Amino acid sequence: MSAIAELLRATRIAPSILSADFARLGAQVDEVVAAGARVIHVDVMDGHFVPPITMGPIVVGALAEQVHAAGAVLDVHLMIERPERQVAEFAKAGADSITVHAEATPHLNYALSAIKDGGCAAAAAINPGTPVGALAEVAELLDMALCMSVNPGWGGQPFIPASLDKIARLRGLLPQGTAIEVDGGVDAATAGPCARHGASVLVAGSAIFGASDPAAAYAELVAAADAR
Repeated sequence: MSAIAELLRATRIAPSILSADFARLGAQVDEVVAAGARVIHVDVMDGHFVPPITMGPIVVGALAEQVHAAGAVLDVHLMIERPERQVAEFAKAGADSITVHAEATPHLNYALSAIKDGGCAAAAAINPGTPVGALAEVAELLDMALCMSVNPGWGGQPFIPASLDKIARLRGLLPQGTAIEVDGGVDAATAGPCARHGASVLVAGSAIFGASDPAAAYAELVAAADAR
């Protein structure tokens, strides 16, 4: 198992820069890394698979040296159609783990293999309406599986309670060494239950960067989830 995959297996809070102040992006990343964050989550949206358009490899490349120098990793979540066409560019830019959506490509096995060929940890995501069995045939390729606990692309949504049972079912489906990530509506109230149901990487955006003190908000979530 790679060092990156091993890092993702421990319970961790992953601040999502989608909610950061982009005028102070580097400084805000420094704040949470200094507070202990070792996984920085990067949400990439293309305006097709989900309505918004966000960021691309240039942002990953701009953060890579800073994040890696601090001993942290960049966890890139591709909410884009046909992600296999972009994997190489994100790997080249400095991504450490790359997640593709099962719903976004007819070539999920190929996409995951391309991620591994690029030297990154490979992950697949499923939306709230997608059954966990969608990952059964690629389970052995996965370093991590991402359970979306809101519908991707729309900010400010509440956590979908049924996601907790879905996380547990994913844990039962996947090999023991595979990390499980949860993304959407994670805050001080939901982080603990997610961890107890089997998630190890808990993505939090507005709960951290929407706070007046992101470092303190990060610490609150770490305590709630008994994370690192």
